[in-house]
Parts: sequence; structure tokens; C-alpha cells
Amino acid sequence: MSTMTTGTVYLVGAGPGDPELMTVKARRLLDSADVVFHDSLVGDGVVDSIPDDVRVEPVGKRAGGERTPQAEINDRLVRAAKAGREVVRLKGGDPTIFARGGEEAEHLARHDVPFEVVPGITSAVAAPGVAGIPPTHRDHASTLAVVTGHEDPTKEDSALDWDALSGLVDAGGTLVILMGVGRLPDNAAALRAASVDADTPVAMIERATLSDERVVTGTLDTIVDIADAAGIEPPAVTVVGN
Repeated sequence: MSTMTTGTVYLVGAGPGDPELMTVKARRLLDSADVVFHDSLVGDGVVDSIPDDVRVEPVGKRAGGERTPQAEINDRLVRAAKAGREVVRLKGGDPTIFARGGEEAEHLARHDVPFEVVPGITSAVAAPGVAGIPPTHRDHASTLAVVTGHEDPTKEDSALDWDALSGLVDAGGTLVILMGVGRLPDNAAALRAASVDADTPVAMIERATLSDERVVTGTLDTIVDIADAAGIEPPAVTVVGN
């Protein structure tokens, strides 16, 4: 009696949204997969490009919307692989930048499921880049910090050191905040409280690399009102610095 071979799980980055900004390897794996579990931040054009004979299962988490619990996603990845399927776990951007890729890799390893990480272009770099804002520049910015904007910066046990981040911006570095639309007022206030200059330039790039991409610019003092007036919605990337 033959034993079934466990399939491989590929933790694949779909890039920032434009299907042409996926890696060649991501494209090949999507075309040959048995099943694809994708996040809600994966571009519609990417999902639409998956062949019809591949089973596609959305397992996204949207702010304030439907959520697939992480434990359930982990379980489904293991079950699909143990059933002998080739599995793509498709994430927006890069699978290891605020995308739970590390947690999923640990879970797969604990259950003896072979896995491979396939990097993708993170919106932390792509969004500023396509908006004409180089995250680093020899004359202007030699450091880059990428943080998640979900957190409440006022909570006592915040994982983010706003004083350190403020020091980085003051020294000419670039701060990129991912998924921070809802917390923009809090994050701007935290930077101001940590003494970042009110005139520090800020940009927000909504739906970067897609046909309906929008960019608004202002300063730490004005960006909240500007983003409100423009109706900027998630997903958007916030860039702070000169």
C-alpha cells in the first residue's frame, strides 16, 4: 500500500497589486498549483490570472470586515499539503513583511510539511517608488524603517518605539507605515509628541501600482486633513521624511 506524499506549501508574495510586478517564480507556481489560499490584499488582477483548473480559496482579513482566523488558515494549509496537494499561500507584497509568513512557516515546520518562501515586492518599497519618492537617496535619506500602522501608539506596551522612529526621521531617514489609514491621526500625533517637526513632508499612496492609484502629499501637521478631504481608504502606504 503506497503512502501519499505530502505536498509542498509555497509562501508566495504577490507583489503590490499590478500582476506584472509578480516574480516569474510566483507566476509559475500559480499556474501549476493544485490550490491557492489568498489574502484580501492580493490584487484582483493577480487572482483573476490564476488558471480555471486551480482551486482558489480566499482566506483574507479585512479591517472591520470578514476574517479567517489565523489558526484556521494554518490548519487548512497543513490539511491540503497532507492530502498530497501542491499549495500556494498567496499574500500581498512580501510574505514575510507584516503578512504572518513567519508564523505560517513555523506551523508548517512543526507539522513536517515542506515549505518554501517565495519573496515578493513589498508595497513599503513599491508604493513610494512608483509615486516618485525614492525610499532612500544618496543626498537625502540613508536609513529606512518599515512599521505596521495597525497598532495603537498610545498603548503602554506598544511594540513601536516612537521616540526612536522620530529620531530616525529627524536624522533624515524615511519612515514607511503600512496599513495605517485608520490610525493616521494617532500615528501623526505620536510622531509630533516625539518632537518630529510639523513641517516634515508626508505622502500617502492609495492602491499603489493599480490603475486607480492615488497620491496625496502634505506635512505632519496637514496630512490628516488632506487625507480626510481626499477620502483616502485602505490599502494605502504612508511615507514620512524629507
